[in-house]
This record gives sequence, C-alpha cells and structure tokens, in this order.
Amino acid sequence: MSIKSTPLTEIHSTLGAKMAEFAGYNMPISYSSIIDEHEAVRNSVGLFDVSHMGEFVVKGKEALKLIQSVISNDASTLLPGQAQYAYLPNDTGGIVDDLLVYRLFDDQCAEGEQAFMLVVNASNIDKDWEWISKHNHFDTRLINISEETCLLALQGPKAIDVLQQLVDYPLDQIKYYNFIKASVGHLPNVIISATGYTGSGGFELYANKNSAVEMWNLLISKGIEVGIKPCGLGARDTLRLEKGFCLYGNDIDDTTSPLEAGLGWVTKLQKDTDFPSKQLLVNQKLAGLSKKLVGFKLNEKRVPRHGYEIFDKNENPIGVVTSGTSSPTLEYPIGLGYVPISEAKIDNTILISFGKKMLEATICKVPFV
Repeated sequence: MSIKSTPLTEIHSTLGAKMAEFAGYNMPISYSSIIDEHEAVRNSVGLFDVSHMGEFVVKGKEALKLIQSVISNDASTLLPGQAQYAYLPNDTGGIVDDLLVYRLFDDQCAEGEQAFMLVVNASNIDKDWEWISKHNHFDTRLINISEETCLLALQGPKAIDVLQQLVDYPLDQIKYYNFIKASVGHLPNVIISATGYTGSGGFELYANKNSAVEMWNLLISKGIEVGIKPCGLGARDTLRLEKGFCLYGNDIDDTTSPLEAGLGWVTKLQKDTDFPSKQLLVNQKLAGLSKKLVGFKLNEKRVPRHGYEIFDKNENPIGVVTSGTSSPTLEYPIGLGYVPISEAKIDNTILISFGKKMLEATICKVPFV
C-alpha cells in the first residue's frame, strides 16, 4: 500500500522536517527538535499539520439518533457550535476509537435536519466508517470528507495573538470546546475550534484541502514576532502525555475498558439511548474495576516505553506500560500503564522492567503538569 501525503507534505520537506510513516501518512516527526517544539507550545505557540485525521459528516432528520446509538457520550446536550469528546464502544466492552463530536450549525443542513461532524483517528478511518455505517439504520447520511479536509492545530498561550490578526470575530469569546465558522484572512468557511491535544490552549482549524498551504503560510507569517514554530508528531506526543491524554493504539484500544482507562466521565450510562456494550459497562461499574490506568514517574533518566512490563515491589508482574517519554517540562521520565486497583495508589512504588534491570517508579497524579 502506498503511503499517503497531506496537502502540506511538500512544505514539511522544504522546511527540513524529519518525516516518517504514521497511520499510513508521510508525517513530520520534528523540524528543529522535539524539546524546542514542545517548549514553543507550552510557552508561546506552535503549528501542527494534523490533516491525516479523519472527518465524517452525519446529516439528516435522524442524525442525532445515529450519533447517540454509537457513541458513549450524550450528544443531545450539544447546541450548534459546541463539541464534545467521546468514544465508540465495541460489542465486547472495548473501544473502537475515541473521537470528537461537533454539532454543526443549522445553516449547514436542510429544514428538519441535523448535522454533526465526527473527527476520528487517522489509523481508524476505515474501521470507524464501517462501524458507524453498520449501525446506520436511520434517516440520515454519512459522508466521508477526510480526503477533502485539512486540519491545522495552532496551539499554545499565544495562539490567540496569532490567529486574531486574521479573524474578525473576537476569539476570546469562543469557550473551550466551542467553535465558530469564519474566514481566516480571505479563506472562507473555516471551522475555528477551541480544542486541541496539547493542554496549552489554542485552536484547531478545519478547511478545504485547497486552502491548506495558504492558511499554513498565513499563520506562520503572523506568528513570527511571537516565535511560532512548526511542530511535528514528536512534540504532539510529549505534550499530550504530560497532560495524561490517551493515545489510541497505546493507552486505549479494542481490548481496553473505557472505565479502567479513566473515561467514565464521557460514558453516559444514564442516557436513554442504548449503545454497544452499555450493559457490559453498567455491570462492570457495579462490580467494581479490577485495574486502572495510572501515571508514574521515574527518578532515573531511562525512558519507559510502550510494552515494558510493570512489577510490584516484590517483583510480581502486575501490568504493562502503555505510553512513556522524557518530560521536557519536568525533565524526568513519565509514563502511563495499567495496574491492579490495589496498586493504583498515589505515591505507591512500582518497578518497570528494562530488560535485565528493574527501575523504581512512583505512581503520581495525572495530569503530570
């Protein structure tokens, strides 16, 4: 299978980005260094190309019914211009994918219809499409706009200073997980969403792929004075891990329980609509969880990696590392992993296996920063 490109791949190469395959796409991992890019987002502003993500439009008289029948959260609470985080439960108590649900504005649908946009992980576009289509027994249409859509993430405390130069609307009035549709410069119909995967604030911008290069260049030019940096997936991973955000394929997947992963807050078991595994999750909650996704830190400099075994103080195997990195902000290694509830106490000592050597780690609160 040939590797895919985003509309900005040529720009990334021109900028000297280190490129690699990710979820079937040729993506930038870093431009200068992961630490430089990480610190730019935490302290100023960084710009990410995340056009590999998937976008589906759900439109029709029963669009909400379809959404409600496949997601864990309650989309009936969304007003036009609002978004929410959710996941797609499978039939065995696991997770098909995690995603964002956007309630689109009424001018984007015919009378009596509703419209939503689902933003899914790049690696799961085909799987999610098949899963949602299989459940579409409603008077509604599912439209895959992934190939026509570019997505830029302008992240960091100075993101608003950069973007406001290009947008007439007062961006400080967009609440967290809300969005508007506006022009960026002279580029029309851009969805500007106060969301992101870095924990440093900012915006995500959805536009037609033909606008990608111009929008990228506009944002970079307006951000020069505040030290904007193009950022790759390496910094995106360190930023999200410092905030304890789950990465599909690492921390959550088809076999992991969303309740054990800490996603109970987007699991609306009381909503009227049935959804896959609802009763399984109800039963699991009543019975009590057997394990939990926790954060931990190491005092030594070696970095825990996905798949490393976790042991208790007596060197009994108890779990596995799902994500790990050296935190640029904290300057020591951090990670996530599943351990039994009995071991999941803050300040508890666990051991991480680095082959022949075991290193002590301490369970700590998440987010890490």
